[in-house]
Amino acid sequence: MTDHKFNVLFLCTGNTARSVLAESLLRKLGAEHFNAFSAGSQPKGSVNPFALRVLEANECPTDGLRSKSWDEFATPDAPKMDFVFTVCDNAAGEQCPFWPGQPMTAHWGIEDPAAVEGTDIEKLRAFNDAFKFMRNRIAAFVALPVKTLDKMTLTKHLETIGALDGASANTTEGA
Repeated sequence: MTDHKFNVLFLCTGNTARSVLAESLLRKLGAEHFNAFSAGSQPKGSVNPFALRVLEANECPTDGLRSKSWDEFATPDAPKMDFVFTVCDNAAGEQCPFWPGQPMTAHWGIEDPAAVEGTDIEKLRAFNDAFKFMRNRIAAFVALPVKTLDKMTLTKHLETIGALDGASANTTEGA
């Protein structure tokens, strides 16, 4: 068996919250078998401070996290992705760049915690909820025997993961 690590890219529109949470969680929970990346179609340029607070409180890595364009991963010298997951409904509906190697894709939509208005406590609660929902998805993904599943079975598992608790309204529509 090879020691190949799978490359996973999490996409969102702004790349400030959900995709960053997913990247950090996979770096923590799946570092042995996965390389985690995140990007956005219209990156805002900085990571949401509430996302960083939640990650730090849960002892997840924050080094190197930044809001970046998905164009960085569509270049010839970019890492070849094995999996590309959209985590917001807007990104799922956008025309994605061509990903070399035809990675497996799925939509794991979660409501945007950055869209919550109110007190800092209400915002922090929204980020904690998004973290919990994303952690459940990442844990289920990491537990899959990815190297031994055929493509059809793996696709079904990825769709099931996307429909776990906390799924946004459009998650069942596919990536």
